[in-house]
Amino acid sequence: MQLQKPTQGDKDYVGFATLPTQVHRKSVKKGFDFTLMVAGESGLGKSTLVNSLFLTDLYKDRILPDAQGRIPQTLEIVKHAVDIEERGVKVKLTVIDTPGFGDAVDNTECWKPIAHYIDSQFEQYFRDESGLDRKNIQDGRVHCCLYVLSPFGHGLRPLDIVFLRAIHGKVNIVPVIGKADSLTPTEVKHKKEKIRQELEENGINIYEFPDCDSDEDEEFKAQDAEMKQSIPFAVIGSSQVVMESKDKVFRGRQYPWGTVEVENAAHCDFLKLRNMLIQTHMQDLKDVTHEVHYENYRAQCIQSLTRPGARDRSSRA
Repeated sequence: MQLQKPTQGDKDYVGFATLPTQVHRKSVKKGFDFTLMVAGESGLGKSTLVNSLFLTDLYKDRILPDAQGRIPQTLEIVKHAVDIEERGVKVKLTVIDTPGFGDAVDNTECWKPIAHYIDSQFEQYFRDESGLDRKNIQDGRVHCCLYVLSPFGHGLRPLDIVFLRAIHGKVNIVPVIGKADSLTPTEVKHKKEKIRQELEENGINIYEFPDCDSDEDEEFKAQDAEMKQSIPFAVIGSSQVVMESKDKVFRGRQYPWGTVEVENAAHCDFLKLRNMLIQTHMQDLKDVTHEVHYENYRAQCIQSLTRPGARDRSSRA
């Protein structure tokens, strides 16, 4: 039996069916925010990948140091903020860059500033949430960490394992293989299998895709299953526009033996990564950050405050 849509003239119509419209209107008016951290060693195309993902140029003022200049270089935490608007929907995007990660001769504990930054954002949000003015809380928590892995070598490096172990309980990790055009399709497949195996062996938890709702259409379910199987995403970034003909213009990379299309699913997983980050799972990344990672941090803070003597120590400080 087909149900008729109630109208305001119906005696059984209350009006709460308009709540999704009200929430949508309020959310669009308020705007959205998303904080993305990008980590990985230099030279893997992280900056180009971010620019390709959001069709913007966040690194136009960047100065690349030469080899001599990188010897004493230490890890930095650099924030890039940009407001993006599309069809009336505004997103405040913050990209946290980590230049210098893994570039030193001795990389012992080079990941500590990153872990400390993630914790410091939790701490700031916890203080704001516990304060008097709760209306204008600025959410600087890191919602996702894109960890760019080298396409060279076999699987994960020791630094990758130590770093991912240190942050996997604090942030949603999405591993990607950078500069995937340096690998053949067979090599990509084997490398993905090796990385997934080593992540499991080392007890490293990455972002887990939620199960699809039963009422989702089959096309979305197939797309979601394909995303899950593609982890880690093998990606290529490019800001170069290639014109093969009058009717075919795309962003890609040209080589003597051919052209690689960034947004061609047969060439790399760029489209899957962008769809996951922006179109299908951005809100879930934020929800997991708030409901899992932040709640774990908050619980630890409250437990430390309620321990015997903790109140006395804090008052003496």
